[in-house]
Amino acid sequence: MAADAHENQDVVALILKDHRRMEDLFRRMRSVEADRADALAKLSALLVAHGEAEEAEVYGALKRFRDVDNAEVEHGAEEHAEGNEALLALLEVSEVGSDDWDGRLEDLVKAVSHHLDEEERTILNGARENVPDERRAELGAAFLRERERRLAADCGSVENVRALVRG
Repeated sequence: MAADAHENQDVVALILKDHRRMEDLFRRMRSVEADRADALAKLSALLVAHGEAEEAEVYGALKRFRDVDNAEVEHGAEEHAEGNEALLALLEVSEVGSDDWDGRLEDLVKAVSHHLDEEERTILNGARENVPDERRAELGAAFLRERERRLAADCGSVENVRALVRG
């Protein structure tokens, strides 16, 4: 019974779930049949809330564990910044589906997909192997709280993304 409660809040599982959702939104943004502007709005909010929550609640805690690679954790934060820059470039294109929009979408997909792949192979595998279940559940709860707080604050708006990128 207790394992189920931990499973729902496991920070690794929660992060992976967000990653799969981002990939789904990328597919929708590439599809001419889909509401691409809506998919972009959802992706923007999720990408920013997710990255900011990881940095605020997860990365620092993981750096304290042996066998979780600190350099990878710091690199993950750098990749969030790169993803935010690519996101801003896409948000600033006025015409959804134009050649410019499509090109910048591919830049964003490339930056984020690279980060998701790397984070899953290094940071998340390290966390799964070295961080106890109870601690992963605590981190998951903190991650969700911060993520929800960011989403409620409209973190994916072009103004907010611009402020993040420009510091």
